[in-house]
Amino acid sequence: MRTHAFGKLPAVSTLTLGGGGLGMLWGETTFEECVATVHAAVAAGITLLDLAPRYGDGKAEDVVGAAFAGKLPAGVRVTSKCNLGAPPAAEVEPILRRSIEESLRRLRLSRLDLFFLHSNLVPLGHPMWQRPEAARFTPAELFADTVRPVFERFVQEGLIGAWGLTGIGHPDAIVAALGEAPKPAAVQCIANLLDSPGGLKFFDGPARPRSVMAAARANGVAVMGIRAVQAGALTAAIDRPLPADHPEVLDYARAAGFRTLCAELGQDPAVVAHRYALGLDIDTLVLGVKNRGELAQCVAAAEAGPLPPDLVARIDAVVRR
Repeated sequence: MRTHAFGKLPAVSTLTLGGGGLGMLWGETTFEECVATVHAAVAAGITLLDLAPRYGDGKAEDVVGAAFAGKLPAGVRVTSKCNLGAPPAAEVEPILRRSIEESLRRLRLSRLDLFFLHSNLVPLGHPMWQRPEAARFTPAELFADTVRPVFERFVQEGLIGAWGLTGIGHPDAIVAALGEAPKPAAVQCIANLLDSPGGLKFFDGPARPRSVMAAARANGVAVMGIRAVQAGALTAAIDRPLPADHPEVLDYARAAGFRTLCAELGQDPAVVAHRYALGLDIDTLVLGVKNRGELAQCVAAAEAGPLPPDLVARIDAVVRR
């Protein structure tokens, strides 16, 4: 598998194995199949495993811990994350440190290569704070004044190799954070043909993921593309029961023209969606696969490479962003 520059960090494979599928969030699978999928991903040349405690209440991290028993193959790196919320400043460091230590216990490792703030960055006073999902938000001001210095201390301690942001908060806050020093080493950014965060969007107005990518690139921050198939909305069929008004179901309807085009081409929508995402301004694409069959599809998409410009234009013409 090809590797790519990754900001100021070591080069990374075209694909990253994500933890959503390994945490059994995206349809049925088994622990044993997830372990086998991890081994298959590394055998295919994937060098980064992107995990978090929220992926199945630690299951994804348990899977990787079981897969390698604390001895990662040479060149393979591991990330984790913390959904911090908005605690008092004095509680920030203990919460983050405890999260890292618990992740390391499940992974059977002594250090994380990359650690992400998993919360949505939201400026204080923004209307988003009135939403029921506010427990998933971290004030941008708390991040700048307290979280970022704590992350820097963790790097100096050797507890983590670097830190980053999950770029699904308010786009203005994310873009601002990417330009402020010390800068994150990496940002995770929505990378799909709908430009949609789906159920992860808690603000009015467009998500502007391509603006986030551009800001990251301008500031030398590595970009990890996420949700290439928008949690199933860009596949042939959503693989789990969801209510009719769920954001992923609504996105599935918005993508009807895309599926029609794929049918005309005789192509699997999931493969085409991954190839579309690979053509965006990202360094690596995070997969949400839950088994070796889905992984093989994504590896084939990476081998085929990004879509030709004429097909990208046809897709852009039939989807509603």
